[in-house]
Amino acid sequence: MLVLTLTAAVSKLHPPECGKDAPCVGPTAGQMTFLLGGFGLLVIGASGIRPCNLAFGADQFDPKTESGRRGISSFFNWYYFTYSFAVMVSLTVIVYVQSSISWSLGLAIPTTMMFLSCALFFVGTKIYVRIVPKGSPLSSVAQVLMAAFKKRQLQLPQQPRFSLFNYMPSNSLNSMLPYTDQFRFLSKAAVITQEDLINSVDGSAVNPWRLCSIQQVEEVKCLLRVIPIWVAGTIYYVSVVQSQNYVIFQAIQTDSQLGHINFHIPPASFIVISMLSITIWLPIYDRVLLPWLRKLTGKEDGITLLQKMGIGIFHSIITMIISGIVEDKRRTLAMTRQKLEMTQGKGAISSMSGLWLIPQMALSGLSEAFTLISENEFFYKQCPENMRSIAASFFFVGLAGSSYLSSFLSSVVHKSSNWLAEDLNKGRLDCFYYLIAALEILNLGYFLVCAKWYKYKGGGSDNQSNEPKE
Repeated sequence: MLVLTLTAAVSKLHPPECGKDAPCVGPTAGQMTFLLGGFGLLVIGASGIRPCNLAFGADQFDPKTESGRRGISSFFNWYYFTYSFAVMVSLTVIVYVQSSISWSLGLAIPTTMMFLSCALFFVGTKIYVRIVPKGSPLSSVAQVLMAAFKKRQLQLPQQPRFSLFNYMPSNSLNSMLPYTDQFRFLSKAAVITQEDLINSVDGSAVNPWRLCSIQQVEEVKCLLRVIPIWVAGTIYYVSVVQSQNYVIFQAIQTDSQLGHINFHIPPASFIVISMLSITIWLPIYDRVLLPWLRKLTGKEDGITLLQKMGIGIFHSIITMIISGIVEDKRRTLAMTRQKLEMTQGKGAISSMSGLWLIPQMALSGLSEAFTLISENEFFYKQCPENMRSIAASFFFVGLAGSSYLSSFLSSVVHKSSNWLAEDLNKGRLDCFYYLIAALEILNLGYFLVCAKWYKYKGGGSDNQSNEPKE
């Protein structure tokens, strides 16, 4: 952030301003290198913070106590609440400073906030619960895959849970997992043969690349089980990306005047509605609805994580359908009762008030509050304890995959039809919204199948939250 601030504050680190008569001058190689260096540092910093801050924060609660388990669930809600609020401030206050006052000041503010964040983080060093890492969890995954491949020709015993190699290190971070029948081909990694030797001192395998314990195998199964759910979450987020992308274009071609006063809502501000919806909903859910659900269902989390994800995906379908209906109405009014002014290069402005775009963005935020938070918490709870930062990275990799999938889908539709014309009045954005809704309907069906098949870590129930199988 400091490098990015310097690119705006120091005149030699950015191109000169474009004059009225003089042509614009592009950045030099050195200026571009300095800028890209800042982006590179930003990527490195974000890749260190994002997968770890959720896992580290949740580690501060004791999952062995009722208050600790409830604290973990509330932590995920409040984390996303503060995250959404921060993004909302960034898209309003910070963007206003950057565009209306000064780019250097607009970048200096988040730089200063980042410095204060680092300072506060290190102030609490002595009071944090810090779990010391013990080896690489990925090496254990590789050992299971290699051992299972080497023993692929073997047959599993009739009672695998009693016959397979069962060893648990005394200093392991992970909770002990019982044997499960899913992914039976991996269980062959724990079959004991005449070639396998066992240490007489601690009972571990002499060659861990040939013989693995049931515990190691079950940890790999935990990772494999969450992948189908991760795929459903990745497809879900396509609806969020597309709604945030095209609501700006819809807002440009609607009546953005607020009432009878001479104030026009900036088109990009409609994205904030979804974040405002999240910040309003989460405290209500955590403090009002969740205690009632706990009494109703008798579960610490009220409803299971997969149930919350399913509710969120269902809301995304409703969001896309409402978006399509609103866009059809906007386009009809633009063709029949358009306003006198025209948008620059984009066609007629509809007489429909831009306030009609609020419901679809509010619903989009509501679906995010259900799906993304529960998905984050799901990865945290269902992956082995020593893989929680890896589990958190699943979430952000899924978001990146959704962005790529959204771009691919938009490109295909743009090349094969006129639905996404620059002038929305000449296109059929409503049909594109309905297409996304159809995709989410298929995704919901796929998710329900995966949820029914899924077995919670610990043998059908979440050993941290006592969630029953879906």
